[in-house]
Amino acid sequence: MADKELSFEQSLSRLDEIVRHLEKGDMPLSESLALYEEGTGLIKQCSKMLDDAEQKVAKLKKGPDREPIELPFEDEN
Repeated sequence: MADKELSFEQSLSRLDEIVRHLEKGDMPLSESLALYEEGTGLIKQCSKMLDDAEQKVAKLKKGPDREPIELPFEDEN
């Protein structure tokens, strides 16, 4: 499933599926490891998508000419 780029939502859904399979504990070790590897790849992909989305988020503020200006996203924590 790693061959094709999944959307964020598809990746989360697949991660949920992987977790359910791993929690059952009824698969051979080799299959569990393969699912674990797929899951870590999906987590990395989701993290990158979130980082990219965060960079696109901007605050709008009125500038001196009363026109909106874009400010970079700031973490509120």
